[in-house]
Amino acid sequence: MSYPRIEADTTPLTRRPAPPRPPEPAEPKRRRRGGKFAGVTLLLLALPVIALTGLRAAGFDQQKHAAAAIALTPYALPAAALLAVLTLLFRRWLLAIVLVLCTVLLAFIVLPRAFVKARPIAVGAQVRVLSVNLLFGRADPAFVVNLVRNTKADVLSLQELTPESVTALAQAGLDQELPFRVLEPAAGAAGTGIASRHPLSRIVLGRPPAPGAFAQPAALVNLPGPRSLEIMAVHPRIPVGPEGADPWLRDLGTLPEPRTEGPARVLAGDFNATLDHSPLRRLLGQGYLDAADQAGAGLTPTWPGVGAGLIPPPVTLDHVLVDQRCPVDRFDVFEIPGSDHRAILATLTVPSAGP
Repeated sequence: MSYPRIEADTTPLTRRPAPPRPPEPAEPKRRRRGGKFAGVTLLLLALPVIALTGLRAAGFDQQKHAAAAIALTPYALPAAALLAVLTLLFRRWLLAIVLVLCTVLLAFIVLPRAFVKARPIAVGAQVRVLSVNLLFGRADPAFVVNLVRNTKADVLSLQELTPESVTALAQAGLDQELPFRVLEPAAGAAGTGIASRHPLSRIVLGRPPAPGAFAQPAALVNLPGPRSLEIMAVHPRIPVGPEGADPWLRDLGTLPEPRTEGPARVLAGDFNATLDHSPLRRLLGQGYLDAADQAGAGLTPTWPGVGAGLIPPPVTLDHVLVDQRCPVDRFDVFEIPGSDHRAILATLTVPSAGP
């Protein structure tokens, strides 16, 4: 009996593919606090602060809108600090880093103005320099004269001095308090003058004024003893006028450099500039000291005063600049009825003129 031959199946076995694994569930994306709305809001709030910090760091104030913005630099510091905290809380790390850097830079620039500086050692005559912007001559003349009398001001710088205000101040008794004068009154804001308790004579300081510039007279004040003081009444045009910042830059560019020997030199008035504007920083770099900054009052605003029609953020536009030989003993600010500026009074020590 024979059996059928069974041949072995030599076909290679193929491995059946394993069934596909189900996809692992994706980890839920961590959502930032506040979502997109918070991120966009923080960015929109931060951009002006970052831009202003950049303008101030670059010293770009040759355009009138930039010059107006740079005047607000002290306000950018608390804004940058607050936004830095918020961006950290909302985990916007890149924006937070930028704002922290802005805060550090602005703090380095702004905060020293609030601290009294070391007083140089000097022996001499104490002189009180008062500066008043009369707002087209509308400031209360009796109040101005009483302020001169009560503060015992030795030298008075008057801006926006009109012919009518000269008469009104004389009738209020200014001539009795400060009998020596170098005045250049004019209509509107163009007039300026100097009045003194001590004899004075007109001198010429700085470069010739630019066409259309306001008066900026200078005088030599003969103080008691072997001392004298050169003073210039400062009032450049505003940087935000129809012609832009060019007239303002030209006017500030005509101001004289400080002296290192001979009579001490003082510039007093409405500079229409803050300590953040490059023309004023240039003067400080040449050797002048800002009296308010030396006394720890560099953040005290001087405009707008009680007579201002609009209420913009208060800024510091009025200054008394002295050379490094004159220690600043005191700095005061006063409201003036009828004026849009506050008056400033710097008490400083004027040393002997030397050789």
